[in-house]
Amino acid sequence: MADCIFCSIVDGDIPNHTVYEDDDVLAFLDVNPLARGHTLVIPKEHHERVNDLPADLAADVFATVHDLTDDVEAAVNAEATTIAVNNGPAAGQEVPHVHAHIVPRSEADGGKPVHALIDNPPEVDDDEFADVAAAIRDD
Repeated sequence: MADCIFCSIVDGDIPNHTVYEDDDVLAFLDVNPLARGHTLVIPKEHHERVNDLPADLAADVFATVHDLTDDVEAAVNAEATTIAVNNGPAAGQEVPHVHAHIVPRSEADGGKPVHALIDNPPEVDDDEFADVAAAIRDD
């Protein structure tokens, strides 16, 4: 996609600090890092959302996330990592190209757990849990 910053990175038009590359996946350091070593993993082919990815490409992207996590932690002596995907603008996705974040973490970084993302979580009763679970299974 011509106006996609990540596609421009894949095409070599924008410099980056590549940490991994194969025929289908590229991983590079985020230029606006939340921590030293903050890495983005993207499919080279343009897809806006995870649910747009062909299953085999999704598997390749997430296998790369899996394989790089130890390397990212070791490179910056991180105690842990947060792995995140913002899937669509309402979820905070700023670049409309699938990307997974590998964010090195420590207890001292002031970061929050995923449950701190939402200020007003819903109250869900057992019947609603059952209805939602059934709707997901039936889809």
